[in-house]
Amino acid sequence: MNETQTQDTDRQQDDLAALIGEWLDWGRASELLGVSVSKVRQMIREHQLAAVVPAPGAGQQVPAELLLEGVVVKGVPGVLTVLHDAGYDDREALTWLFTSDDTLPGRPIDALRENRGSEVKRRAQAMGF
Repeated sequence: MNETQTQDTDRQQDDLAALIGEWLDWGRASELLGVSVSKVRQMIREHQLAAVVPAPGAGQQVPAELLLEGVVVKGVPGVLTVLHDAGYDDREALTWLFTSDDTLPGRPIDALRENRGSEVKRRAQAMGF
């Protein structure tokens, strides 16, 4: 990786860290979900969850707000699948989920957590076209 690529990666990590306050390592996510770490890894691979490296040297982590009361927030897997099908990677999908949208209103993750997921999924689908 050259110096420019390293600076871009650091900036992306800083941007995402500013959007997402609390992160969970795979072990903590597995505890909260009541599943094994390998199941968390599988959930990430199958786009039921998303994980990125939020800070240099941190290792991949999951945003805490993707979980609610011991389960993945309803609608998150569907939205992540739609975004991945549209070519988004986990970092881009999380940036979209955690960026405020005045027309929604609020962040897409908040709408999902408040069971207002149909509009979020519709917008995610529209982004793929």
